[in-house]
Amino acid sequence: MAEVTQRARPLSVGPLKASPPLGAALAMLGMDRSIPLLHGAQGCTAFAKVFLVQHFREPIPLQTTAMDQVSAVMGGDDPLQEALATLCGKTRPALIGVLTTALSETEGADVQRVIRRFRADHPEYDDVAIVPVATPDFTGDAEAGFTRAVTALIDTLVPATDCAGACPRQVNVLAGQHLTPGDVEALRDLVEAFGLEPLILPDLSGSLDGHLAPARLAATTTGGTPVEALQRMGDSALTLVVGSALAPAADRLRALTGVPDLRLDTLMGLAAVDELLVALSRLSGRAVPSRLRRERSRLQDAMLDSHFMLGAQRVAVAGEPDRVYALARLVQEMGGEVVAAVATRNAPILGRVPAAQVRVGDLEDLETLARQGRAGCLITNAHGVETARRLGIPLLRAGYPQHDRLGGFQRTWIGYAGTRQTLFDLANLQLESAGHQAVAPYRPLHDHPPAEAPEHGPATPPATGCPA
Repeated sequence: MAEVTQRARPLSVGPLKASPPLGAALAMLGMDRSIPLLHGAQGCTAFAKVFLVQHFREPIPLQTTAMDQVSAVMGGDDPLQEALATLCGKTRPALIGVLTTALSETEGADVQRVIRRFRADHPEYDDVAIVPVATPDFTGDAEAGFTRAVTALIDTLVPATDCAGACPRQVNVLAGQHLTPGDVEALRDLVEAFGLEPLILPDLSGSLDGHLAPARLAATTTGGTPVEALQRMGDSALTLVVGSALAPAADRLRALTGVPDLRLDTLMGLAAVDELLVALSRLSGRAVPSRLRRERSRLQDAMLDSHFMLGAQRVAVAGEPDRVYALARLVQEMGGEVVAAVATRNAPILGRVPAAQVRVGDLEDLETLARQGRAGCLITNAHGVETARRLGIPLLRAGYPQHDRLGGFQRTWIGYAGTRQTLFDLANLQLESAGHQAVAPYRPLHDHPPAEAPEHGPATPPATGCPA
C-alpha cells in the first residue's frame, strides 16, 4: 500500500493537472453531433480549446456563454439562455453539454432552472438533448470532470428499466479519461472479436481519431456515441468499466438498469488483459480467437526480451490517478521500481499504486522526488520535457497534452499489442540513455578484416577497381 501525501505549498510551480471543465468537455466530445458549452468567461473556453487543438491537432467545437463583469455580478442566466437558443437555432446539435466553471459556480448559477425555463420558452428545440454538469475549476481535475460528465449523461439520457440482458450480445463500455482514441478503438476490436456488440460511452475513437472533417467546417462533433444509443444501455448483458474513476458513473448505470458490470482498473499488462478476455469468452460462449492468442504470445516474448532493461529500471511517473496506477503497475510487473509517483488529485486507487509514496502535487514535486529516488526514466505529459532535461533522463510522453509530437493522441497503450509497444518504448529509452554502450555495428562473417596500418605512415588505401 502506498502512502498518499498532500503537498504543503499553496501554489503550483509546474502545473500538472488540467481543469474539470476541460475533462468534461472531452467526454462530451465523445458524443456524436455534440457541442460542449462552457458557462463562464470567454478565456476559460479559449484556453481549453487551444489545449485540445494542440493535443489532437483537429478543430474542436467548444462554445462559451462569455460571461463578463456585469453578468458575473448580476447573474449569468440570460447569457446562458441566449447561448442555448443560438446554438439550437443555428447548428441544431443532437446534444449540448452545459459545463459550469469557477466563475459561474462562484456567482451561484442555477443551471437546472435556466434549462427548465429554456424548455418552456422554446418547445421547438425539444429534440436537442441538454446535459448540465457541475465542473468548478477549484475542485478536482480533468479526470474528475470527465467522470461527472459521463455520470450526467447517464442520469439525463439513460432511462430506468428492468430489461437487463434483453440484448444478450450487447455490451456497455464505460471508457475512462486515461484511454486514448486508439485505446478505445482497440477495446472495441477486442469486444467485437467475440461476436459481441460494444456500446461505448464516450466514444472518442469515432470523433477524435484524426479523420478528415467534412469540406465545410462542422460546428458539432463528427462521430462518437449517438445520443439515441444511450436509450439501449439498459438492454445490455454486461457493462465493462475501464478505470476506477468511473465508479460513480458505473454505480448510477447499474442502479438505473440493473445491468451487471465488470470493473477493470487497467488494461495494461498480461494479467489485466487476460481477465477481460476470459470474461468476454464466458459471456459470448466463444473461445479466445487465435489472433488474440498470437498477440498474447508476442507480449510474452516482448516481456522476455525487455526484462533485462526493465528489471532494474527506476521510474518516475506523474498524471491522473488511473493513469499513474496503470503505468506504475506495469513497471512493477516487469520488475522495475517506481521511485517517484505524483498524481493530480487524491483518489482511492492511489493507495494501491506499487510505490512507497504517492504525492498529490505538480511537476516540481515530481522533479524533487525523481532526483531523490535517482530515477532513470520519466513518464508524464509533454510538460515534463524540461523536467526530464534538468534531470538528464529520458521522457516517455503519456497523457494530456502532447503538443510537441504527432500521433500521441492516437497511440494505443492497452491490450496485448499496446502493452507490448509500451515495453519496447521503455526498454529502448533505457538503451539510449547514458550508461548503456552502443551495440557494435554488424559485420558479416565473410568480410575481410581491414588491413593493419604499417608501423610508420598511413595504411595503404584499398583498391577501388578503377583504372588510375
